[in-house]
Amino acid sequence: MKLLFDEHLSFKLVSRLNDIFPNSKHVSDVGLKFANDKDIWDYARNNKFTIVSKDSDFVDFADLYGHPPYLIWIRSGNIRVDQIEHLIRKYTIRIISIFENNEVGMLQLK
Repeated sequence: MKLLFDEHLSFKLVSRLNDIFPNSKHVSDVGLKFANDKDIWDYARNNKFTIVSKDSDFVDFADLYGHPPYLIWIRSGNIRVDQIEHLIRKYTIRIISIFENNEVGMLQLK
């Protein structure tokens, strides 16, 4: 499973989480730094990424288009990179399990 971090999340998360989510990318790594959300959604779908974002617009896309791609919606407000890393690590087993089993298309993390 590979993650695509939205532009409002630090690019540092890619290397910090590489041990559990190898081949993950930040939108700036794939030429989508200033792209609109629909382009990011389409890229993630076409390239089998799970989007990680704080942006509620992706929730609307999930409702409208379904999945894939899958979405991890970070709902913790303004928190540091290490706190986001900890949050994702804390829920790693759950993230992998629900998305690999197609249980739901979106997971909210707080």
